[in-house]
Amino acid sequence: MATSASRDARNRDVFVDGIRGLLGVEPEVISGDEEASLSFAGASSVLPSRGKDPVLVVDLGGGSTEFVLGDSDGVIAAKSVDIGCVRLTERHLRSDPPTPEQIAAAEADVDAAMDLVARTVPLDRATAVVGVAGTVTTITAHALGLDEYDPALIHGASLDLETISDAATSLLEMSREERARLPYMHPGRVDVIGAGALVWRRILQRLAELGEGSITAATSSEHDILDGIALSILSMPSTR
Repeated sequence: MATSASRDARNRDVFVDGIRGLLGVEPEVISGDEEASLSFAGASSVLPSRGKDPVLVVDLGGGSTEFVLGDSDGVIAAKSVDIGCVRLTERHLRSDPPTPEQIAAAEADVDAAMDLVARTVPLDRATAVVGVAGTVTTITAHALGLDEYDPALIHGASLDLETISDAATSLLEMSREERARLPYMHPGRVDVIGAGALVWRRILQRLAELGEGSITAATSSEHDILDGIALSILSMPSTR
């Protein structure tokens, strides 16, 4: 399955033809809402059931971010918006470290996206927040002060919003060289983690405001859309 980057690509047909020719399979370019639903299935599959209490899963990717509200019965509402760590880095955060003006412009994009999400997803109903994907888990590793990237310590870690905000701000204000020296930083994330940290920080600030104090922490998950895809395949009726 292909997600945000493939949806946006002007040469999507070339990409699809290439995959078909190389692997002999037909890639499925899924919609943003389908991507959101799969992310929720992946993240929620390993979390303790909260019954009818809605949980908001936020999958912060490179090109897009998915917001999925669901409970024990499944997805209530979902929305995908074009804010991601790569997209906002390319659009706004071009200095090292970024300037206050660049940060303000990026935050304005996040606010506009959150307003768009709120038209579809009743964010104020969320009783808990789960963040998935590399941006969130890297911020968690930074907040925990790990000596190396350790999924066992990161997965399921619940941190209060102030701790997350402080860690995100630290990453955003670092130079590229400083970020590259962090022992848990994946080389491919060095250039974009600042924007990802900005997005995650602002999302949680907005959720705290909407929830009027009900959201005080967020949990990170190592299980994301790939787990959701696997679960969707397993749930397909057998053709045998």
